[in-house]
Parts: sequence; C-alpha cells; structure tokens
Amino acid sequence: MVRKVYISKEEFDVQNSQLGADLPYTDDISVLKEPFSISGKTVANRLVCQAMEGCDGTPEGSPDILTKRRYRRFAEGGAGLIWFEATAVLKEGRANPNQLYITKDNLDDFKRQVDEIKETAFKTNGYEPLVIMQATHSGRYSKPDGIPAPLIAYNNPIFEKENPIPKENIVSDEYLDRVGEALVNGAVLAEKAGFDGVDIKCCHRYLNCELLSAFEREGRYGGSLENRTRLLRESIKGAIKSCSDDFIVSSRLNIYDGFPYPYGFGVSKNGGPEFDSSEPEWLVKKLYGYGVRILNITMGNPYFNPHVNRPFAHGGYMPDEHPLEGVKRVLEGTAELKRLVPEMALICSAVSYLGTAAPNVVAAYINDGGFDFAGFGRTIFAYPDFAKDIINKGYMDKNKICLCCSKCTEIMRTKGGMPGCVIRDKDVYMPIYKRQCGGK
Repeated sequence: MVRKVYISKEEFDVQNSQLGADLPYTDDISVLKEPFSISGKTVANRLVCQAMEGCDGTPEGSPDILTKRRYRRFAEGGAGLIWFEATAVLKEGRANPNQLYITKDNLDDFKRQVDEIKETAFKTNGYEPLVIMQATHSGRYSKPDGIPAPLIAYNNPIFEKENPIPKENIVSDEYLDRVGEALVNGAVLAEKAGFDGVDIKCCHRYLNCELLSAFEREGRYGGSLENRTRLLRESIKGAIKSCSDDFIVSSRLNIYDGFPYPYGFGVSKNGGPEFDSSEPEWLVKKLYGYGVRILNITMGNPYFNPHVNRPFAHGGYMPDEHPLEGVKRVLEGTAELKRLVPEMALICSAVSYLGTAAPNVVAAYINDGGFDFAGFGRTIFAYPDFAKDIINKGYMDKNKICLCCSKCTEIMRTKGGMPGCVIRDKDVYMPIYKRQCGGK
C-alpha cells in the first residue's frame, strides 16, 4: 500500500476509506482561529509548535545561532502556542553536548531568546504566542559529553536485549529526589526568563516517563501507581507552589508506550500492547486537582518505535501498520482521554503525516470535543509558517508540507548532528545532512 504524505483531499479520502481508518474531516476549519484561555492567559489560536529539539545550543547550554534562527521562524509563523524544546535542568541529564540547559548563569540568554520570540511574533502577526519551556532529564538517553551515559529507572530487556545496562546506572531514590528539586528549580528559572509556563517533561522514555512503567522497581519511585508517578506529581506540585499563580505548569505526557506490561505505561496488563486508559486517566485527574489546566499528549518512543508517535512515509524500518493507523491511534487515544477528563485542555500530536489534510482532520476533532489544540512537530522544521497559512488562507500549501522522510531524525541520531528540514530548508540543512549522514 502506498505510504506518502497527503497533498490533496482526494488522496486522503482514498487511503482513509481503504484502510477503514474513519478519521473525521471537515471543510470548516474556523475553530483553529479561535482563542483559548489558560490560567488567565489567552492563546491567540489553536495551533501549536511542538517541542522540536535542534541540538544546536552552546556548550554551556544557551541558545546559539541556529537556535535563534529557528525560533525567529517559528515566531513569524503565527502559532498561538510555542512549546519550547527540551531544556535540561541537570548537566548529566543532557541528551547531547549542545542540548539547551538553563542555569542561573545563562538566565539572561534565555531572557533574550523569549523576548525575541515575543517581539518578532507581535511585529509580524500582531499578537504574542504563549511560550512554554520543556524542562527535562534525558535519563536512559543522557549523553552530555557525546558518549552514552545512561541513567535509568530500571533495566528493560526490550531495549537492552543481550547488553543490559550496568545496575549501577540505575538511579537511587535519593538521586530522583534531587532530580525533582532540579525540575522545580528549572520552572522557577523559566518564569524568571519570561516563559509563560513550564512543561515537566514526561514522555518518549526519558527519565520521568520511564518511571511511569517502573512496575518492578523497589522503593518510593516504583511498584504502585502512586510511586511510579511520584517524580512527575511532586515536581508539578513543587513548580505550582514555587511559581506565580498565572504561570502555566504542564507536561508533555506519554499516555501509551506501546510496550507490553510490565515495560509499558498505558497498556493492558493481559500481556498485549493494547491501549488501556485507566492509569493515564487517574494521573490526569490527579494533575488537574493540583492545578494543571493543559497537557500535551503523545505516545511511543522515538528511539525504539517511532512509527507510534510520529508516523512516517520513510524511515529506518517498515512498520507492520500503515502510518494512517498510527495517526488514528494517537488522535483517538487523546480523544478518549478528553472524554474521560473533559475539564483538562489537551494538545494532540502525530499529525504531520496528514499533510494538507491535517487542519481539516484536527478541526473536526476539536469541533467534536476530542481535544483543544493541534500540535505540529516535524512540520514546523519544514513549514514554520504553517499556522499563518491555515489562519489567513484556510489551507496548507502542498509545496511546503513535511514529507515525513525522516532525514531530520537521521541527522539527530548522529554525533554532533543539528536537525532541520533537508528538503524545505536545504540551504542550511542539506550541507549538515551530507556531512553527518553521507548524503544518502
């Protein structure tokens, strides 16, 4: 079956019908222009730039030339909400030597970055986006000096296979206490830098997310659901307590890992990979009770089963399922959670594969109460002004869309790679791709 991004409604209709995916579609996308209020702050529209890491900060962790260029383009692009990329709160938790890393020593650099985003957006579009900083600890995928230095919640044979990570790399409860303190401190620094909010990152198998499935871990951070969610919950409560009332505290949250129990969160405990919303529902209700009013929903692990969280046309392997089935899993899973906890505002993910059909599909979901915002990830590398075109023209340009070719990911997986769109932004990123990946 053909696997390519949709450049026309007709192509989408054919695949949607053949697969029996039954994804909704509407010609009325006006809801995407509507504002939305979060914690007393207004988001100008329902379009979100997802957290897309550029791996291009300075060694000290500050935004560098390509970082500033990327966010200038996002700011000009018109999205009402910019989910600022993964920013480490501990040096050993950096995913690469050039990952952003916020400290009291480089706080002014982040202040300038936020100011530039807001000033550029207002000058271009007449409104400022809300900007949420993603605070992270990379855990299993930590590589602060360019060499893998994993810090794990537990050994996972699915990932490690015949080469288990040494048990001394399993972090102690005391270390996790310090991680929680660092995440809260990261939230305080984010507010001082002028961000509108913080995301206590809990997705894609980084440390906080890995704990969600630590069923067999002993101690205060493993076993029971209360323990497995402790780091996330305590960090969020600490951030809410330590920051001002109108500062948004959120999380980019995995509600489904795609790995069978006992190695996956949001899965059935009968041994299969089926989605089970019971634990995610409990967690989302707890977070709402603490004062969280918006969550950014995702699934899967980009290092191990990337077709689950970012269905692709071309990648390092051929999944058993069609990409449209992966899109449906994320959107329907998000909509199920919204039905269970309607009071929580939700952002969806995994829509880049939909191409020009994306605004019509997400608008249909929003109109039906499935979620509240449409998050675009890889798309923003290829098409940073996607929101402006959706709002002003009523459609996405087929000549600008992300082709889901995975070349940005290829770059990111190399040592020293700085990802971007090799196809649509080729003057900057084709030379990087050729250098890092051999131009294959």
